[in-house]
Amino acid sequence: MESIGNIWLWASFSIIVLVMLAIDLFVVGGGKQHRVSFREAATWSVIWVSVSFLFAAGLWWYLDGSVGRELANQKSLEFITGYLIEKSLAVDNVFIWLMLFAFFGIPLELQKRVLVLGVLGAIVMRTVMIFAGAWLIAQFHWILYVFGVFLLVTGIKMWWFADEKPDLANNPLLKWLRGHMKITDELHGEKFFVWRDGVRYATPLFLALILVEISDLIFAVDSIPAIFAITGDPFIVLTSNVFAILGLRAMYFLLADMADRFSLLKYGLAAVLVFIGVKMVLIDVYKIPVGFSLAVVATFIGISIWLSLRKEKHAQSAGQ
Repeated sequence: MESIGNIWLWASFSIIVLVMLAIDLFVVGGGKQHRVSFREAATWSVIWVSVSFLFAAGLWWYLDGSVGRELANQKSLEFITGYLIEKSLAVDNVFIWLMLFAFFGIPLELQKRVLVLGVLGAIVMRTVMIFAGAWLIAQFHWILYVFGVFLLVTGIKMWWFADEKPDLANNPLLKWLRGHMKITDELHGEKFFVWRDGVRYATPLFLALILVEISDLIFAVDSIPAIFAITGDPFIVLTSNVFAILGLRAMYFLLADMADRFSLLKYGLAAVLVFIGVKMVLIDVYKIPVGFSLAVVATFIGISIWLSLRKEKHAQSAGQ
């Protein structure tokens, strides 16, 4: 599968990610038990979005000078569209994390470590899945139709069950873990394991980490096929995915106290998945322009957010 990625582009991307991760992990909060404030989360959300768009601008500048403006415009637009799709779908993952931490009673100051490891795990999993997906598409073009139908079904299910709450108490994985591991009833700071009378016990923080990683995997299965409907270039797919994921922890703490205000957002996300599924199914009949796709995704997300805020405003007015 053809890609614009060369050694210089891959090296630049890797350096940016490693530097930003190092600052986030070891400078901000010092990697210690740390309660992330709303101001800190908002600042880092702005930083991550800014870095992502600066990367898009740098990519455009490099391609414009090396291969021409037409390809530079196309690839930078693919990156921005893919980034927006991944960022939008990640919001649903944030809502799941909120429910997981509430279920296990994990306080805000202990959530950072779980989310840091969750984000790092997500990057590794998505990297493997993206290159595997690129190889599959290059070898078996028909798998695009499979991805398209999968996204259509997923979008319809998300719309149908938008108001359903996961039953974590009866989660099969959680039941299996409780049946096969010794688990403490209480938290022990940031420790995932503790020793009692020579026996190792897992803490509820470890269970939260496992379910966060599983939720990352589940959402990757949804989101990665979606971006392959926009571009088949592994460099664009991976970079837009990783930049969207890197800002996910900051976005979590930003939305932690506002999740209930976006009650209709899931309907917008469901509509996005259905649209991307249709786009993928029709890929050999009519290729929907990337710019149009960007406009549709932004419109669906924007309308669902606006309607959510309007609904909350009416509810507050009615309650007064």
